[in-house]
Amino acid sequence: MAPESTVALAAPALLEALPDAVVVADREGRIAYVNPAIHALLGHRPEVLVGQPLTVLMPERLRRGHGDGFARYAATGHGKLVGATTQLPALHASGHEVAIDLTLSRLEQAATAGADALVVAVLRDASTTILLERQFEVSHYLRATLRVTAALTEARDADVAFRDLLPTLCTELDWDTATLWQPDEHTGRLAHVGTWTAPGEEPGALHEASRRYRFVRGEGLPGLTWAQRTPTVIEDLWSDPRFVRTEAARADGIRTGVAFPVLRGDDLLAVCELFSREERPVPAELVDVLAHAGRQIGQFLGRLRAESEVRQLADTLQRSLLPSHLPAIRGVELAARYRPGGGAGLVGGDTYDVMPLPDGRWMVLIADVCGTGAEAAAVTALTRHTARAAASPAAETTAGPAEVLRAVNAALLRAQSEGPLRFVTACCLVLSPGPGGVCATVGVAGHPLPVLAGPGDPREVGVPGRPLGIAPDLDVPEVDVELPPGSTLVLYTDGVTEARDDTGAQFGEDGLLRVLAEGCRNAESTVEAITAAVEQRLRHSRYEADDLAVLALAVPA
Repeated sequence: MAPESTVALAAPALLEALPDAVVVADREGRIAYVNPAIHALLGHRPEVLVGQPLTVLMPERLRRGHGDGFARYAATGHGKLVGATTQLPALHASGHEVAIDLTLSRLEQAATAGADALVVAVLRDASTTILLERQFEVSHYLRATLRVTAALTEARDADVAFRDLLPTLCTELDWDTATLWQPDEHTGRLAHVGTWTAPGEEPGALHEASRRYRFVRGEGLPGLTWAQRTPTVIEDLWSDPRFVRTEAARADGIRTGVAFPVLRGDDLLAVCELFSREERPVPAELVDVLAHAGRQIGQFLGRLRAESEVRQLADTLQRSLLPSHLPAIRGVELAARYRPGGGAGLVGGDTYDVMPLPDGRWMVLIADVCGTGAEAAAVTALTRHTARAAASPAAETTAGPAEVLRAVNAALLRAQSEGPLRFVTACCLVLSPGPGGVCATVGVAGHPLPVLAGPGDPREVGVPGRPLGIAPDLDVPEVDVELPPGSTLVLYTDGVTEARDDTGAQFGEDGLLRVLAEGCRNAESTVEAITAAVEQRLRHSRYEADDLAVLALAVPA
């Protein structure tokens, strides 16, 4: 074709061979020429269209105002669509709409179509382009929701996940601000729990209005979403009375909103609102993705919340297996550390205890139950409470370490079920503080031997024995150990010595002795140095950490 201002239709054979539909209109807005491709695109026969107004190719809603616009173009030669390609719906002969790409050019001369021809239009099927665009949009939405889910997996609990949900959604889906609503268990209404705005912006009138509202089911955008349990779209918040917070949206310049429910099964966990300052269409593809994302996020957050509740129960149970505080013993400093393992059992099998005896001495116990979880916790509780009962003032005689450990052994054997064997390793001391130092009577049942540090090189004390809960004939040798001023006695579980780095090398007894050989000022600095060295060994390790308990008894110099 010639340049736009002097286009001439001098080659009808060429036009009729084109795969795109070509329509020429005269100054009255009637079709002066149309090539055969129009039949494949819109189902019309070319000869039938010639002489008909251009509106025959337009859906009804686009015909209004066409006459005035075309007349203005014929008079001035200026039109918004001329020289550009625009995506519009066209009317098929059968009555349905077809998406087309429309390109318009002005004609000054038209040898074939007649001197009165004014404009030529090229129509191309846009359905493939639209499909590709929609597929791209859907893939963008899906990638965004996957990134949202991935971000939530890093949250340690449901509260943190909810806090991170809004900024991640807005950033990934290109919305300006968002609010989060959750059911209030006391009122049964939806309460505002959070607002996100872009970095550098302060929450405005909509945030303040949202804080004041408590929506019932079916009220406002959150309540509608709650009632319908599907995403709800309001493209013009300023004119739709369903939104309720209209004046606040006007004050903030917010025009469009979409809300979607976060569901776990039939339970509503939350409603998320996304807002845009532009009045923007919300495609059906985004609505579908948000509905699916709401259920995915709901399942994840529900699982995270359940896991949080289990962890809280496990923490409560774990605390019940350890003393709430260590007692004050004249002439002895005490310090302890406990850290649960990294497995899924949640409740560890390590415990320690310190309790007074009737004659002024003190019993000290550290124990490690085989396994983790609820069954191990039950065995741990049985071990600790049996040891306390054996050494309590109600006992007929003041028990020594051997008597305490034999009592625990008998209780474990009585409680043994048909399940897996739950044996226990333990170390029991009876401390006798005196004016010249402290004497400790040590009994060990399959447990790592205590280590006595300073003065001199650190050394293990006691005699190894068999674990508890395996056989009734338990022999526990007792050894008396003097703790002179300036010394520290360390009791620990195998979570210390069996900690492995990424190569599989264990911390070992040698590692413990090296830490203690460096010298520690008191009981607190001793347990701190040991646990820090173990954490360093475990850093970046592929191997799972075991439960760890450390108890230090220091005699000041």
